[in-house]
Amino acid sequence: MHLQPETSGAAGPVFFQNDQEKPFHEHQEQFTSLPFGQHISLSSIAGPTYLTAQSLIQQVAYTLSDKLFTYSPETFDLDVAVKTWATQKALNNHGYTPGISSMQTRAGAASIALGYMFSKDFDLSKRHIPQSLLAPSASLRHLRASLDQLSLLYGVASPFVAHIAALDYAPASAQGLVSDYASALTVAEELGLGLVSSLSAYESQHMALLATLMASVLPTVHIYDGITVSRETVRIIDVLDQQRLGKTYRTILQEHESSRKRNVPVEDKVSGLLRALNDELGTAYGLFEYHGHSTPDQVLVTFGTIEGSVATQVATALAAAGENIGVVNVRVFRPFDEVAFVESLPSTVRDIVVLGQVRDQRAVADESVHSCLYGDVLAAVTFSDKWDHSPAILDVKYPREQSWTPRSLISLIRDLGRKPAEQPRLDQTAVAETPEQHQPVEIIDPSQVQQYIFWDVDESAAVNAPSVIGQLFSKDSSSNVTVQRGYDNLVQGGIVRTDLRNSKRTVEASYPIEAANISYVGDATIFDHIDVLATLQEGGALMVRLPGWKEGDLEKRLPAGARKTILDKKIRLFVLDSQASVAVQNDTDFETYLTQIAFIKVSRDEVSESSLQKLSSINGNHELLVGLSDDLASALKQPEIPAEWADVSSDITTPVLPSDINVNSFVKATKDETEPPTFLRNWETAAKGLIFKEAYGTKSALRPDLSVKTWSVNVKENRRLTPLTYDRNIFHIEFDLGDSGLKYDIGEALGIHAENNEDEVKEFIKWYGLESEELVEVPSREDPDMLETRTVFQSLKQNIDIFGRPPKRFYEALADFASDENEKKELLSLGGPEGANEFKRRAEVDTVTYADILLDFPSAHPSFHDIVRIVNPMKRREYSVASSQKVTPTSVALMIVVVGWVDPKGRDRFGQATRYLHNLRVGDRVTVSVKPSVMKLPPQSTQPLIMAGLGTGLAPFRAFVQYRAWQKAQGLPIGAVLLYMGARHQREEYLYGEEWEAYQDAGVITLLGRAFSRDQPHKIYIQDRMRQTMPDIVRAYLEETGAFYLCGPTWPVPDVTEVLKEAVAVEGRMQRKKVDPKREIERLKDEGRYVLEVY
Repeated sequence: MHLQPETSGAAGPVFFQNDQEKPFHEHQEQFTSLPFGQHISLSSIAGPTYLTAQSLIQQVAYTLSDKLFTYSPETFDLDVAVKTWATQKALNNHGYTPGISSMQTRAGAASIALGYMFSKDFDLSKRHIPQSLLAPSASLRHLRASLDQLSLLYGVASPFVAHIAALDYAPASAQGLVSDYASALTVAEELGLGLVSSLSAYESQHMALLATLMASVLPTVHIYDGITVSRETVRIIDVLDQQRLGKTYRTILQEHESSRKRNVPVEDKVSGLLRALNDELGTAYGLFEYHGHSTPDQVLVTFGTIEGSVATQVATALAAAGENIGVVNVRVFRPFDEVAFVESLPSTVRDIVVLGQVRDQRAVADESVHSCLYGDVLAAVTFSDKWDHSPAILDVKYPREQSWTPRSLISLIRDLGRKPAEQPRLDQTAVAETPEQHQPVEIIDPSQVQQYIFWDVDESAAVNAPSVIGQLFSKDSSSNVTVQRGYDNLVQGGIVRTDLRNSKRTVEASYPIEAANISYVGDATIFDHIDVLATLQEGGALMVRLPGWKEGDLEKRLPAGARKTILDKKIRLFVLDSQASVAVQNDTDFETYLTQIAFIKVSRDEVSESSLQKLSSINGNHELLVGLSDDLASALKQPEIPAEWADVSSDITTPVLPSDINVNSFVKATKDETEPPTFLRNWETAAKGLIFKEAYGTKSALRPDLSVKTWSVNVKENRRLTPLTYDRNIFHIEFDLGDSGLKYDIGEALGIHAENNEDEVKEFIKWYGLESEELVEVPSREDPDMLETRTVFQSLKQNIDIFGRPPKRFYEALADFASDENEKKELLSLGGPEGANEFKRRAEVDTVTYADILLDFPSAHPSFHDIVRIVNPMKRREYSVASSQKVTPTSVALMIVVVGWVDPKGRDRFGQATRYLHNLRVGDRVTVSVKPSVMKLPPQSTQPLIMAGLGTGLAPFRAFVQYRAWQKAQGLPIGAVLLYMGARHQREEYLYGEEWEAYQDAGVITLLGRAFSRDQPHKIYIQDRMRQTMPDIVRAYLEETGAFYLCGPTWPVPDVTEVLKEAVAVEGRMQRKKVDPKREIERLKDEGRYVLEVY
């Protein structure tokens, strides 16, 4: 339902009956690369306005280019504006619509650009017009070959400029997306390309113009941050419109036409173009720009958008506080003007610290690898006669995953200020953030800038509220607003963080907010994944959306740790109950408007008529917003904070949570599952497909429905490891590989393609009224163009998870088939938010299956092909391999615990895969696959192994120990092997106990730490045994560069990690060095020396 004016005497909001009558604006954020997520016309880019760096760079490329070649993954949105403008037939500065070629990144990328420029049909009258490319730095390795050819033929080519967003995926990193400058630095250095960097969104248009001007001299790359700065909506005062942009470009080129043709060094040509740009625009850009103390002892050298921006602010603030520190930001890396660089350095400098990005942690740790920037700085300083004694030069490398903030950079500077023996190693990228004796440095004046953080799930009705609020604040001409959004699609199905800053002055802050005035949390479950209160300042306000909350309900809906922090930091808590609004009850789409008004109320203490008028021009309408504003009296509450919140029970473990998301996407997670149709076919049709395979496109496969490679193996052994009288059935199962050709590595997992119980399948077929031998032809879920033919019996046994746990969407889908209205209503309720508690009871207490639901709702009787469509397919189950193929080349072993329970109806229930495996007999055939794992052995045999396994979590460590025993038998030296195991009772659960003791006697296992928690009055856990052997852990893990592994349930992770932190601290005291244990563990994790395989 939708709002409309109504003539009744009711004071509250009223509703429209259809979309055609709806008189209010709707705001939908479409692309993070566009201002406030909204499309803009090319002509609107002018004067003081709100823009993103990405939109400005596209404006320059579109205006000045003959043709644009774009290599943007769909979710990166690097070319969305130019595509829109081309569709609108907008003209470039040359009087026509430039061509847009949107290409996929692959080997040989940019070949089409070369083909276009050197084609016989190319219009030579356009030879002077630049050709432009838009791409992320992830594409550079594929563009390299074409760029190499272009640089060789550049004398007869059109000017060419590549606008590259420093942006790449880092699959091996938790970071997700990384700002990648290392690729551009390497390509520019090796191919002789020009390379210029934007240091902020405010100068991105000018630097895009400079790069295009440089393209008249040499092929040029313009690089800029692709994750944060390029997507931040900011107010830019001196924007060049299309006409002035073109005029500036032509004027500068004409002035330098003669110098471009003369035999002048390329460095002089570029510096001349930059001087001309400054003269035209009234700016003061330099090839190298110094900021900081007038007589510094130490100077940092940086390259990159965030690096340069943060370093400038930090150096300026520290210098104002009296510290002799400065920074040189490299704007033009290639050509590198050594004379200009040396001139930018104050003569008092004694230490030059090069902050140089390299590709990964391995390059950081490798002392033979230097950053690209370091080589140029070293050469320039070494061959200069500016100093009697040349300054010392330190190459501080950092991987692409490192995100710089004022806090982390200040911490690095503090570390560098220590005496040389205490300075950070080159492989130390985890920067400690210790306060030391220095006064805190204030980068942003909190009295001048209001900072807000919005946390929400990406499916929230109010997910666009912060963008609307940003637009509302921007309507005040005296305000400068910035809005930045990021998505983490790997946490809770998708979490969105939006940062909003509002100031009377221009704000340059290319890093996340660290001390918000107000934080909004749109879903209370976010507290379970993110420490949102860590970034909320003391005394700040917290607004939490809690639909249907009641007094005394907060203890249940907010975690204990969050409640304590709210009290400790004197946070003002506001609760937004959308269900208390009549309008929202009638139309949930109105929740975003309620959220916007509630935030205005919290941030400004009142909701003025002026605010509502401005808000209605962005979204909603005035009548609606007035009604919702009246609803705030019941929907927005500020509850009292009980003093009891300060006490957290010792029984409650407060998890250590990250204070921020890892941005791994620019769009919300895709959750729609398009399911292919299923067709019932008679046996004649299937027979034709099997006989005339070529005509019908039939292919034979072991399991055609599976996307992974599979093998068929035979059961060799299946024996129980625990006593028959024990309540946990743990068994060892081994498979004979025969001539299957299956190969597996240490630490990998074996995928078991289990089958449903045959008797239960027959019983279901009987009561549901199916024909077991009827043939069904189903498009493969991995490849809709490929059909597989099965009988109904085979499909239910091998394909359809009919005895699995149904999700909510199954209830919703099943409701379409219900002929009984009451059953339909109940199914829809179970599939919706109102039936959440009942759904949870059915899933977690009753543990119902798809078959149970079909039985419970007899009027909902879908046909079999609809069952295949709405019931999930069976999934393989993976189990860590418990053997090494070096020791048992023709077999593979697993250790399994049977999952079983009794439901409220007294029925025995079992995990589908574990029961299947337990019931297998010697000789039975099983379909399996192999899945890689994070459980990898360290590269050197002499590196120690520290392993902690609980229950069946010992499985991969049996393989590890077997492999180390094999290495020793081959005459290889092996490092220490520390094995810690945890279980309840030694008598019943000493799994592979005799093997461990034999390996210890043979000198393979160095230390065997057994923790049987219930064999003594006081419980002993695995972390207790580790703490008892702390010297062994310090020596093996830290002094001898060992690797630590934990496998098993998740609950001991915090306690075990705490022991490792203690070990780091102990080793630090022994070495008389200051370390941050938490960051050191993070570093070890990045190096693959802290590995978790938990479930």
